[in-house]
Amino acid sequence: METLPLEICMKIFCFLDHHHLAVSQQVSRKWKLMASDNALWANLFKERWGEDRAAFYAPNGSKSWKEVYEVQDRCDRVGLGLKIIREGSDYYLVHQGEVQRYLGSRKVPRQVTDHTFSSETDLTEESSRAEERSCRGILDKILFFIGDLEAASVDAKRSRVI
Repeated sequence: METLPLEICMKIFCFLDHHHLAVSQQVSRKWKLMASDNALWANLFKERWGEDRAAFYAPNGSKSWKEVYEVQDRCDRVGLGLKIIREGSDYYLVHQGEVQRYLGSRKVPRQVTDHTFSSETDLTEESSRAEERSCRGILDKILFFIGDLEAASVDAKRSRVI
């Protein structure tokens, strides 16, 4: 594929769906550049959601069609409201399909317990860092609980009869 002209490569990429197009971006820099082409993602958007929605959601400013596609796909999967979603071990705050904030992951960082302090300043800095970690740990636990509660309630929401 390295020796093929750019036009032929782009024709080949036109046959890929959004998943395979995203995966192809990880092959090489050249493929990433080709698979990020705005026209490819605009066509995928139009195929999936139609011309009317494409005209309404057309990117403005610094956004690309790929970013618009990702947001719309996330809206379809997650919904429009304020949600905490988990992807792998990472948690994100999502509102109207846009990732608003990275909330952290379930991976617990190793804590070093053996410290030798050279001065009182080191003790003060270390105690303020420990306090910050403690507060952050509590916040993370609350957010993880809310995320797990949201994930557990999905089935109940789907089975509820209106």
